[in-house]
Amino acid sequence: MDFLYALVAYGLRRARIRRGAGVLAILAVSAALCLALPAAARAITILGFGDSLMAGYGLASAESFPAQLEAALKARLGAPVRVINAGVSGDTSAGGRARLDWVLAALSDGPPDLVILELGANDALRGIDPALTRANLAAILEVLRDRHIPVLLAGMRAPPNMGPDYARAFDAIYPDLAGEYDVAAFYPFFLDGVAARRELNQADGIHPTAEGVAIIVARILPHVLDALAAARSADGKAEERP
Repeated sequence: MDFLYALVAYGLRRARIRRGAGVLAILAVSAALCLALPAAARAITILGFGDSLMAGYGLASAESFPAQLEAALKARLGAPVRVINAGVSGDTSAGGRARLDWVLAALSDGPPDLVILELGANDALRGIDPALTRANLAAILEVLRDRHIPVLLAGMRAPPNMGPDYARAFDAIYPDLAGEYDVAAFYPFFLDGVAARRELNQADGIHPTAEGVAIIVARILPHVLDALAAARSADGKAEERP
């Protein structure tokens, strides 16, 4: 109940509903959802699918993005949350596409409630043709859509040394795919607030420190909550269809 209550309350705050009406609405909607959903459905599992930025390169496991996001969600929602770290350092969009099926098959509890898709940084660093990156990410999104798994798509930006033409083609991939596949949520730049800030990155200037990851988590958290709320809403509508 706490999880549903928190999601409903969050949605109402985002909609700026007046406090008096909001309290009554939260109680009514939470009660209705709790009656409609079994207890097991109220826990949530998120799959973090990405590269070294997801894996937590150079960090202790508790400092990685999945671990910090899990802690933030537990504190915010007051309910059981599990964020699975399916990040692989050095992975490209092609590598992610190749391993997606077996990663999903390895989930013992069935499909996750949400996938955070964070791939493409290594494509840009290697100068891979943006058309190939787009095709790989589209294939991943198609698999997840066909399996009815909601996605939060995290965007990436090309490094400045790749030139303006490459940057235009690469940077456009993420908003275009977010619209084409109607993802549950779109976060335009995974490293927002952290990229190019020396004090928030490790010595390589690429991978965030634990403090940098904390900033990423704080900035992306509202989008994760939006995605979870959208996923719950979509599930409810699907169940209503005859």
